[in-house]
Amino acid sequence: MNTSKNSIAPPLLMAALMVSVLAGCGGGAQTSSQADKPVAAKPGQEKQPEKAKEPALRLSAEEARRAGIKVEKIALQEKAEQVVVTATIQANQDRLAHVAPRVAGRIVKVSAKLGDKVKAGQPLAVLDSIELGEARSAFLQAASEAAVAQAGFERARRLQADNIIPEKEFLRARAEHEKARASLRAAADRLRLMGVNPEKLSGSTFPVTAPFAGTVIEKKAVLGELAPVDQSLFTIADLSTLWIEANLFEKDLAKVKPGASAKVAVAAYPGEIFTGRLTYISSVMDKETRTVKARVELPNPDGRLKPEMFATAAIHTGSTRQALMLPEDAVLLVQGQPTAFVAEQGGFEPRAVETGERAQGRVVIKSGVVPGEAVVVGGAYALKARLLKSQIGEAD
Repeated sequence: MNTSKNSIAPPLLMAALMVSVLAGCGGGAQTSSQADKPVAAKPGQEKQPEKAKEPALRLSAEEARRAGIKVEKIALQEKAEQVVVTATIQANQDRLAHVAPRVAGRIVKVSAKLGDKVKAGQPLAVLDSIELGEARSAFLQAASEAAVAQAGFERARRLQADNIIPEKEFLRARAEHEKARASLRAAADRLRLMGVNPEKLSGSTFPVTAPFAGTVIEKKAVLGELAPVDQSLFTIADLSTLWIEANLFEKDLAKVKPGASAKVAVAAYPGEIFTGRLTYISSVMDKETRTVKARVELPNPDGRLKPEMFATAAIHTGSTRQALMLPEDAVLLVQGQPTAFVAEQGGFEPRAVETGERAQGRVVIKSGVVPGEAVVVGGAYALKARLLKSQIGEAD
């Protein structure tokens, strides 16, 4: 009996010990259901809701008015496809003349000044020429001989009609008359080749005249100097039409054709567009630049456009596409990144944008803003200045 009691006691003793240990832990162990319950937050530690992002710039209505802020909702627009090229304005070479004398002479009078508008045939300068004086003397002598020969021929014809002189003398008088007339025509033609009308010639001076109506764009005539035949004294240009000389890249050749409309912009008149037409595409490509010469002809009735001005020409291709566009002044560089200001939440948020082609004062926006957003199209420079000022303040 004692043996069996001793064998049962150890297990009972172990169970009692385990119960006492658990009790000694003070109930620190939790059941799985208790562990899964959320722990209540302490007072003052409640989770705060996320605040909406504040716009970078806030302006009162009066500040926006003074800054000239203008906002527009942007939308997709129908945009004509075009090839944009940089160009140089040139005078119309078909209406350009270098005026030089046909005979050497000394300049005794200069009547045209640089920039003058002249008419066709208007005298520009007067020259005195020894060679012309000699030609005039030869003409006067030929005219005198022709007059004498004509009088002799008329007399011989009357006498021959009355059978007073033989036929031989009449024929001789007629031959001398014809010879004198030929000499007179030759002397007159020589004067005409010198640019002088024989009937209006007086002395050894002659005028240098404008070949057509235009503007004096170059003047080299100096009073008292000798003017050789190979030296231009004046350059006359008809500036009522101008040529816009541009280079087309090889990749753009298939997009444009002669006759296409073109819009031209120059820095001198920002925001203003001049309309011309593509009139010429060269048949030869420059092997170094891989470009082809092209020409846009542009009316210039008021003379505001000047030769040698730089220009931007947008040549229409005839096709269209949908695009977002903003005025160029609405997209500014902020820290080297093209940026537009978007009106949202009562303020203005600078938004980085990706720009495309530029033409006629507008720029295509590829990304950064979407249709329907309100974008600042006026006063963006004031917003940029305020933004930079606030960034400098934060840096301090």
